[in-house]
Amino acid sequence: MRSHMLIAFVALCPLASGAGTGCSDVESEADDSFGQDLPIDPTTHKPLLGLPPGPGKADGYNGPSGPLNSGLLAETEVWRVTTRWYKTDPAAGMAWTASSGLNWDQKYAAWVDQLEQTAALSGYGKTFTFTTPWGKELASPVLECAEAAMFLRATFASWYGLPFFMEAYSSTHGRIYFGHFGVVHANGSRVPGTPRYKTSYKDHSGDYTGKTDQEIVAAWPSDSALKTRYLTTFKDDKNTSLGADAYSGAYFDAIFLNKRVGYFLLRLLTNFGSMHVAHYKNTFNLKPAAIREGDVLVERWQKQGIGHVMVVKSVTDLGGGRMDAELVYGSMPRIQPKWYDANISKSYFSSSYTGGPGTNSDGDAYAALGGGIKRWRTPVVKWGYWYNIIPVKDRDSHVSSSDLEAISKRPAKFEEILGQLTPAQQREVYLQQIELARENLRQKPASCANRQRREEAWAKLYQLQQQHFGLSKEQTDKQYRKLEDYVFAELDYSKSKTCCWNSTTSAMYDLIMEYNKEQVYDGTTDTYKKPAVFKAVDGSYKIFKDYAISKGKGDQWVDWSADETCPQASDPKLDDAETAHVWTDFLTIAATIVGQGSGDSYTDGDPCGSVDWTGLCDGNTAVWCESAAIVTYECTSGTSCGYDSSNEYYWCL
Repeated sequence: MRSHMLIAFVALCPLASGAGTGCSDVESEADDSFGQDLPIDPTTHKPLLGLPPGPGKADGYNGPSGPLNSGLLAETEVWRVTTRWYKTDPAAGMAWTASSGLNWDQKYAAWVDQLEQTAALSGYGKTFTFTTPWGKELASPVLECAEAAMFLRATFASWYGLPFFMEAYSSTHGRIYFGHFGVVHANGSRVPGTPRYKTSYKDHSGDYTGKTDQEIVAAWPSDSALKTRYLTTFKDDKNTSLGADAYSGAYFDAIFLNKRVGYFLLRLLTNFGSMHVAHYKNTFNLKPAAIREGDVLVERWQKQGIGHVMVVKSVTDLGGGRMDAELVYGSMPRIQPKWYDANISKSYFSSSYTGGPGTNSDGDAYAALGGGIKRWRTPVVKWGYWYNIIPVKDRDSHVSSSDLEAISKRPAKFEEILGQLTPAQQREVYLQQIELARENLRQKPASCANRQRREEAWAKLYQLQQQHFGLSKEQTDKQYRKLEDYVFAELDYSKSKTCCWNSTTSAMYDLIMEYNKEQVYDGTTDTYKKPAVFKAVDGSYKIFKDYAISKGKGDQWVDWSADETCPQASDPKLDDAETAHVWTDFLTIAATIVGQGSGDSYTDGDPCGSVDWTGLCDGNTAVWCESAAIVTYECTSGTSCGYDSSNEYYWCL
């Protein structure tokens, strides 16, 4: 057993008996009313703060000044700062050896890198196992994307006594700062309505000297009030690995001896979102070649509102200036962060949404919206104020937020330096993206975001199939389309109340699909009809609810609710609006994708004959079997068909 060497401890209060109980950790009445006047963001369902003003010289190495150090009060402190990100420490830790020579910023990267891959509790995809300095291992927490990035950074900082703060803006209070010092104004005073963390909640991390990690974990203190807390009233942050009614508060209670940090994170993750992570006062733009674990990749397609934040999970040097990088990210509704391989991750690094060339539908340059690869700024005290600076070691890798030309070139640079994909591999990436969206819809069938993501991947697949494989849209749809794509057709968010409904379930998905499987094919006439799209018709979902009742499963149907701001539901008789679809009409390929009747179904017989995935060469054309269909690719000038021993199939060499 190893003794704990990182944090000082205080004596544990005795645990009370009985399930779900623990010693009271509230030392005084906590004022936690802040944010009640904030508007609820319609997509995140959170009371989000605004963005800090700028820019001026704010994107410089020092950034703008933060709170006045001498104005900070001890009573608001969340955790005590004992070191700095640029410093080194010879002690061994969770992911580094003794005398590693790494500074704390590099140790943060090492910790993110060593979080091991595991299956997600949902049964869909991969996530990571979360590890603590005391050797505790937990299932990864259920969070949305920006929350996952902030959670990892703030958690690590609190464990090791490192400074952390983020800046936002309140129309009532102006510039405000959430950090190790609490929630404060620029002059260091407490923002009214926010807790006096030090005097309101307990810190048990002070007096375990000589105790082993195993002894600490065995006697872990619990805050019964913290354990009941959740992020929003929607309560989609349930962590079932900790119990049927365990939300984010219960998760934080399980990983922090300092309970103040748990209460602080509930506030931080509720009032901050992707636009704050993307802001140059909290993170800085990075050159592609400099990426490492723990960096964040941000997609921004609009000035205000949601974006998408991904954490760089691993970076592998391939030599010759090339690399592979993998990403993890949460989503909405909240999930365990999903871990995506290098091929899928590359499609995000090279996306226009990550600050690439071009403009959005409003004419705003993507490069000006704050997207792209970023690294956390690190706090120091200078001239009497806290500053979020760009570390000295990283300044050669910094890209100014005002250098839009350099920012816009980064996705193309990632396309160049990240592992190259053959057309077949690229197709597999698009198919995986499509399947990931389908998996999410099987859990939350009303999700409009996943319907959109699925069709965006289909658009890329159509182009690839035509360009590299000579296959038409109809041929591609016959190979890869599924009935569920047509049932969960893409909807116009602004005109569809289904898009506001976040409480649909996997049981509802099963009922919707069972209904359509019974309806689309008439065996007596050997004919097909179009599926019933899961959307509001005359303001209701009557056919699906009636079907559930007829099958004795009415209790599995959840009635519609506006789980976010939903102006499109103002008309109670509104029909949802589908977007303009570019797919092949369902009736044209129904026999193929449904696989019933006398049509040319891929389920009948073996359409590939003796040809398998390895394939063969037909002159200068590669031929193989994929998804129960023969696929061909004519090699371009300068290449010839042959056996690719590295990939173990026939291809153009």
